[in-house]
Amino acid sequence: MKLGELLERVAPVETRADQETEVASLAYDSRRVKPGCFFFAIQGEKTDGHRFVAEAYRRGAVAVASEREAPEGLATRWVRVQRIRPVLAQAARRFYDYPDLRLRLVGITGTNGKTTTAYLLNSILQAAGTRTGMFGTIEYRLGDRVVPALNTTPESLDLMDYFNELAANGGKAAVMEVSSHALAQGRVWGLHFSAAVFTNLTRDHLDYHGDFEHYFAAKRRLFEGEGSPAPELAVINIDDPWGRKLLRVANSRQITYGLGPGADISPKQYSQNPSGLFAKITTHGGEIEIASPLLGRANLMNILAATATAVGLGLSAENIQEGVRRLSAVPGRFQKIDEGQPFLVVVDYAHTDDALQNVLQAARDLTTRRLILVFGCGGERDRTKRPLMGEIAGRLSDLAILTSDNPRGEDPILIMSDVLVGLQKTGKPYVAEVDREAAIRRALEEARDGDAVLIAGKGHETYQILNDRTIPFDDREVARAVLRDFGYDSGAPAG
Repeated sequence: MKLGELLERVAPVETRADQETEVASLAYDSRRVKPGCFFFAIQGEKTDGHRFVAEAYRRGAVAVASEREAPEGLATRWVRVQRIRPVLAQAARRFYDYPDLRLRLVGITGTNGKTTTAYLLNSILQAAGTRTGMFGTIEYRLGDRVVPALNTTPESLDLMDYFNELAANGGKAAVMEVSSHALAQGRVWGLHFSAAVFTNLTRDHLDYHGDFEHYFAAKRRLFEGEGSPAPELAVINIDDPWGRKLLRVANSRQITYGLGPGADISPKQYSQNPSGLFAKITTHGGEIEIASPLLGRANLMNILAATATAVGLGLSAENIQEGVRRLSAVPGRFQKIDEGQPFLVVVDYAHTDDALQNVLQAARDLTTRRLILVFGCGGERDRTKRPLMGEIAGRLSDLAILTSDNPRGEDPILIMSDVLVGLQKTGKPYVAEVDREAAIRRALEEARDGDAVLIAGKGHETYQILNDRTIPFDDREVARAVLRDFGYDSGAPAG
């Protein structure tokens, strides 16, 4: 494809590059540059792509796109643009012949619930016989192929490559978690979504966005359309005040869901026990009886979100029932650890104050005895949530064991000190243990028949990020190993 064809809908600020130049590939990582490549130099949060321009040329790049002026001597191989990421997105769509238009795209955004809602909707679509792709925090699924996730939402070029592969192999739909970072950076620029889903907006990423208004503004872009028409369907949680605000700006056909009055999709009845939850959901088309192995009120909300989206897409009640029933667990999302012990052990990804409150309340609903919590806060992230999480931990658990999460470049003791400001306000018993494995062991030692142990913060993650290295660490596997050390044995393979 010629350079001019890739840029036909882009207005470069300045370029003297030959528009007839043949382009064989696109890349934003110089390590992926091959002869004939068009390289996009992106100024990222941690790495500046301009540092690797010389390497890209050495590897055979025929042109470079950048927001900066051309260096001396490179004007004939340089394309200066106003915003690099939207240009990359448009060029990638053109290069792969608009693969997103060959798929039914559903984008899910919000602070909490994106991952489980995506898994549920993906399962419902598959129950309807649709070959699907799914992209999110845990993994990217392209039909039968699974790719570990690097970001919640991939870079636009990677998305187009994945979409192209999915469509070429018979895929008809893709479900995506769409992060606020991806929306703010233009990673989904130009994509046409059949449906957009809003789960909620609570404290997170304020270190990046600055305040709630800017955080919400990023989320809102999914519903307004970024370089494309607005989605045909907007699915909105009206229990959330930001969801109600979104109703006023989303111009698509709207379906609302929630536990409170006035929602289009809501539970008429709801109950749960340690084996799962059961609900009778009211829709405009009638009632749908749901039985799910998932636990907790937050998962009821996720089921409502997936049901509302499926209804809006025209899927049947039978498809919804079967899809929800099939999804036995979501990795690291209120995931039960069962080694035959006489108390409940759950691992969850909750790493914000609102998410921690929700999972603690869900765990509380499943025990009449003590609730023991293991938790921490990540380093180099929003510090304002640390005392809030500490206060919630103390208030809603019977014993909080504060430990290290992913400290990254911060001193884990100082992170824990920030959390203790809130935890100590409650006057409730707590233990501070910086070694996460020792903290999990302490919690399981403390547990007695009928208690519940919640291990929060890392969920599906299989690593711990320290200052100078990343080490293997999986809360689920650590908990299983400790329980086996104590003599418990489920007699079943780990799930």
